[in-house]
Order: sequence, then structure tokens, then C-alpha cells
Amino acid sequence: MRELKAEAITDFVKRMCITANYKLPDDVRRRIALCRNREDWESAAATLGKIIENYEIAERDSVPICQDTGVVCVFVEIGQDVRVIGDLSEAINEGVRQGYDEGYLRKSVVADPLQRINTGDNTPAMIYYDIVSGDKLKITVAPKGFGSENMSRIAMLRPSDGIDGVKAFVIKAVEEAGANPCPPIIVSVGIGGTFDKAALLAKKALLLPADQVNEDPFYAKLEDELLESINTLGIGPQGFGGRTTALAVNILTMPTHIAGLPVAVNINCHVARHVREEL
Repeated sequence: MRELKAEAITDFVKRMCITANYKLPDDVRRRIALCRNREDWESAAATLGKIIENYEIAERDSVPICQDTGVVCVFVEIGQDVRVIGDLSEAINEGVRQGYDEGYLRKSVVADPLQRINTGDNTPAMIYYDIVSGDKLKITVAPKGFGSENMSRIAMLRPSDGIDGVKAFVIKAVEEAGANPCPPIIVSVGIGGTFDKAALLAKKALLLPADQVNEDPFYAKLEDELLESINTLGIGPQGFGGRTTALAVNILTMPTHIAGLPVAVNINCHVARHVREEL
């Protein structure tokens, strides 16, 4: 049995919170650069250029890429042969507290959804646990801004709606979002499971590399078709028009009930922040 001290996890999470807010992942950078090179609308190409300039300045000067430094989503894969000495959830939240303080990151979390009193330290984090085999602890920190989170949607479709129903729902969600989630966006889709599982699948799909091809040819084709349809909507970078409304569409699926077809769409702006570490 491998033992890990909670204090070490706190330190990891603290650094990950700062890094995630200062540095855009390389896969997202590549997609933005590729889209700028393909963009034939001058205003759209210029807007993508400003987005590139912005994240380069953020990394160089160690400042947040976006003023909305998000609610911290933390995905934890904990091996069955790992024993954490101390309170794991509290260790993660303490890392968030320290990271958001030392990194001069905006605190955006309120303690109650209706009374709206700020917690003052951006906790609690939204923590998701998966128990896996082995003796490793893998942590993914993904700050999620709510300009894009607010545009997310879920539907309990009928099985008879089929693939056309899924396509229509996803495209409608993006179309109704318009410029609100600060496009170009990443569109993540969860299909299957139950009401809550579909939403979690969509959230996890945001963590997939933006330039990764789905390993299932059926869903790889569906991702391509959805991306093409979304980019014909004409919303464009920051809503100014153009062919780049979305950088990528990522789909995750799981088994579901014979009577259901749950579908969730979780949208992320171009600041698709996430950092993964293994302890």
C-alpha cells in the first residue's frame, strides 16, 4: 500500500491552479493557430490573432489568460493501492485556497446559490472521484468560467430521435449560445448513461485533446459532421462572424437504458484550461 501525505497534494493543486490560469494547453493553441490560418474572413482572422496575442502575454507575464478564473473542477483518479494520510478533499480545497491567493486569481464562488455571499477563497472546488486500479493518484485541475458553463444544455431524448435528434440538439445549443461563451468554443457532448452521467461525460469530454480523433470511427465521423455544421452557423470568433465558431467537438458515450437517450452539451470558451499531474 502506497502512502501519500495530504500536504503534498495541497502543494500540487496550488501549483496546478496557477499554471492552468496562466498557460493555455498546447493542443488548444494548435487548434487556434490552425483556424486562424484557415480563416478567410479578415475580421475573424484578426480576432484569432488577438486571442493568440492574449494567451502569449499571459504566459510571458504570469497573469491570468481571462479575468474569469472560474470555479475549480478537480478530477481525481485514485488507485486502490493508495492511502492518503489526511483528508483528501480538504487537501484539494486548501490547494485551491493557496493557489488563488498566491496567483492573484479572482475568487468567484458564492457559498449559497441564492444568498450569494462570496466564500472569499474560491472554494469549494467541484471534485469528482474515480477509483481505479494501481498505486497512483492522478489529478486534473480544470478552472471553468461560467460565461461558457451557463450555455450548457441537457436533454432526455427519445431513442427514436436517434442520431438526427442528437445532431439537432447539439447544433441548437450552440446556435442559442451565440457569442455568449466567447467563441471559438470547444463543444463537448455526453451521450448515454442517466441524467447526471450524461452531464459528467460532457464535462469530462472537455479534458480530451482538442486535436484528438475519436477512436471509434462512428463517433469520429459524428464529431466531424457536428464541427462542420457548427462552423457554418457564421457566429465566428467572439461573435464577429467567420468560419471559426468551434475549435473542436469531443464526444464521450456510455451504455444507457433501452427507453432513454440522454444527451448533454458542455461548452467551453477558447480558454479551455486544464492541467493534469500524477503523484
